[in-house]
Amino acid sequence: MGDTTGTSLNINTNRDNRYDAIVIGSGISGGWAAKELCEHGLKTLVLERGRDVKHIKDYTTANLDRWEMPHRGQVPTKTLSANPLISKAAGYGEDTEHFFVKDADHPYVQEKPFDWIRGYQVGGKSLTWGRACARWSEFDFTAPERYGYGQSFPIGYNDMKDWYSYVEKFIGVCGSKDGIPSMPDGEFLPAYELNCVEQHLQQVIKQKFNRHYVSGRWAHVTQAQAIHTQQGRSQCMNRNRCMRGCPLGGYFSSNSSTLPWAEKTGLLTIRPNSVVHSIIYDEQKGKATGVRVIDTLSKQATEFFANIIFVNASSLNTNLILLNSTSNRFPNGLGNDSGVLGKYICFHNYRGSMNGYIDGFTDKYYYVSKPAECIMANFRNVEKRDTDFYGGYVVYSGASRETVSDRNSPSPVGAVFKESLTEPGIWGVYMYMQGETIAKASNHVRLSTDKKDQWGIPLLVTSVGYDENDDKMVKDFLEQGQAMLEAAGVKDISVRDSKQAPGLDIHEMGGVRMGKDPTTSMLNEWNQLHHCKNVFVTDGACMTSTGSQSPSILYMAFTARAVKHAVEEMRKSRL
Repeated sequence: MGDTTGTSLNINTNRDNRYDAIVIGSGISGGWAAKELCEHGLKTLVLERGRDVKHIKDYTTANLDRWEMPHRGQVPTKTLSANPLISKAAGYGEDTEHFFVKDADHPYVQEKPFDWIRGYQVGGKSLTWGRACARWSEFDFTAPERYGYGQSFPIGYNDMKDWYSYVEKFIGVCGSKDGIPSMPDGEFLPAYELNCVEQHLQQVIKQKFNRHYVSGRWAHVTQAQAIHTQQGRSQCMNRNRCMRGCPLGGYFSSNSSTLPWAEKTGLLTIRPNSVVHSIIYDEQKGKATGVRVIDTLSKQATEFFANIIFVNASSLNTNLILLNSTSNRFPNGLGNDSGVLGKYICFHNYRGSMNGYIDGFTDKYYYVSKPAECIMANFRNVEKRDTDFYGGYVVYSGASRETVSDRNSPSPVGAVFKESLTEPGIWGVYMYMQGETIAKASNHVRLSTDKKDQWGIPLLVTSVGYDENDDKMVKDFLEQGQAMLEAAGVKDISVRDSKQAPGLDIHEMGGVRMGKDPTTSMLNEWNQLHHCKNVFVTDGACMTSTGSQSPSILYMAFTARAVKHAVEEMRKSRL
């Protein structure tokens, strides 16, 4: 049987390969889809293009000290030379490189510079994510339409707040209840305490700027509840080795939480090494009937069938799969009657950062190297537009004592240097931004017409860039951040615009956006394709706009909500 992309496949079609539901991808949202579908009693197949990773067993560097690694934690020049793109990713190192995709393993075409950071394994990037879990506010959902730079989601905060709570209780999110309108409170475990310098920053910024500098909302179990111990997880030990995989389950990942929970039902099948070629659309039935897969080890193509399909392959791969899922009914990609598939790609703006040092506080230290940062809730364009740019930004920040004061150390070698190591140095302070970007049709991805990967699937072409609005936002953050640090007495402030390419933020979104109008969007309020109702998209591809807060917990909430709707519709014979 051949497909409609021109690639000839020798397909093993076995009608025994039938499930109630198929989930494409095993990362943050795919793991949640598996958990919810299995809990609702559906026999579920999870397809993962990467290798298998078992919780604890496959965290091979989790307990190693730097001196126990072959290169003392440094990435060899040969590896860096072979991977100039992925090695730029936050958290990439000798201890974590096995959880990142090598540059040569899945090429793509950069029409504009775009650093596509990927993790192909069971668990996906849930093993290496930043773990920030602040809720969106109603302002985030509605700002693009209110201010005229985009369209609103077909749902709002009131539709999602209970689902946020549902997810927070299960995964474990620490934080403080601060009553901030632009960053709603949630179901929090005890927050990480601010150290003395962070407390000083909090006080000054509140008094002089009326802005909220608080403990971050992070997916860490600071005080294990019954639901966490039932998952086999325990309290975070603040080892700060999170991206190696946590054998304690101290932070949330698919591997430590949702996938094992789904497996306990006896209804889950995980199939690693399975590249999804396309989704199969049945013209007569008017719906999707299955998924076409290529086994990375045997190179055998196989079809799997289900009533419900959840596409959670991570934003750009989800776009790729839908674009490659063509048929007579959908010649331009599954469900793409609107023509917007692959368009309105957006991301978070991380270009601005700064750091400096502060005098005093040398009689104080801290107890742990906490794996969470402080966060300053968005204060721009919230209830009214108050800048010359659209959107807002949150600020991540923290303070710590340097092991050695590089500024004051009398010598870089010798006995004096060794003696200086016995005392902590001065306090350093940093800030960086996470800004909203405007979803534009010109920022898009599409399939290459002449280049294919090793599986015969067209390569993805990325055409995504910054605009003047992004530049204005960076300028504002650098000015405001410096003013706040100076007011707190921070000195020698170094201010930077990295001008890094989009993608390095690892928050790419859109291309399969939600919306009320099927002529301008791909998905309805339940994350269903408008024109193929048994296919759901709940990863970052579904996003209509980026907001200023980190989106991962919203994907989880979208997923749980969409599964409930899908199951109800299936049982009413509507799918």
